[in-house]
Amino acid sequence: MRTTIRHTLVITAAALAVAGIVPGTAAANDLASSRGVQQLEELRSRLDNGTPGTAWAVDPATNQVVITADSSVREADFGRLVAMAARSDGAARVERAAGTFAPLTTGGDAIYGGGYRCSLGFNVRSGSTYYFLTAGHCTDAASAWYANSSQTNKLGDRTGSSFPGNDYGIVKYTNPSITVSGTVGGQDITSAADAYIGESVSRRGSTTGTRSGTVTGLNVTVHYSGGGTVRGMIQTNVCAEPGDSGGPLYDGSKAIGLTSGGSGNCRTGGTTFYQPVTEALSRYGVSVF
Repeated sequence: MRTTIRHTLVITAAALAVAGIVPGTAAANDLASSRGVQQLEELRSRLDNGTPGTAWAVDPATNQVVITADSSVREADFGRLVAMAARSDGAARVERAAGTFAPLTTGGDAIYGGGYRCSLGFNVRSGSTYYFLTAGHCTDAASAWYANSSQTNKLGDRTGSSFPGNDYGIVKYTNPSITVSGTVGGQDITSAADAYIGESVSRRGSTTGTRSGTVTGLNVTVHYSGGGTVRGMIQTNVCAEPGDSGGPLYDGSKAIGLTSGGSGNCRTGGTTFYQPVTEALSRYGVSVF
């Protein structure tokens, strides 16, 4: 993960109904009805086709959509975001922060493939067949995955991968000598759940170990600076660094997400994004155990 500067643009829930994100509140409906359809379509289009280095999501506390732009966003582009906010009749505001959003390619435990190091997310199974989940931008880079950096102790082979759009991949264990555990470190994982704003969560990765924080955003769209857009992400204030990609986000015994990317580091803090694990479990027909 690279160092990040954050710029934030916020657009109210009026834009959400048009974007297909519909808060179930009377206030949201009032906002939606108070703004023109053409205006909302314009906002949606600009957000969905946003500048690399930006992310946007819903802030239910203020009934707004929050857009975050990193330091790679040029001043001219940032100025256009400010101008768009100014034309939104109070539906938007803009803020700045620091760093660049990037996938965290370099787990729980370290996994290696194609010269990259990532982190194993959650061990899962379908019947008596065992797999592990990790980030899609990791499994896109290699088909065979190993437990050591010299890539001599093979874990298994990729059987599915989705990035960009999503950020999840699945690897089937092929080494019968590997002991497959349903834990994250010392924490037993027994179920999977969707995240919620304010939830206390922990993340484990092969670079920075176990770190904790809270969920700050849901349904986030991220335009990574190095390329690739992901949607439906979980946003948190948990720090992460390169090599933590694919690692598990969890709340006690509940599996929540897979580390995708973000900004900052574990010395100064940062913003991180996670692929909801329930989507990956459903896509591949597997479950935690």
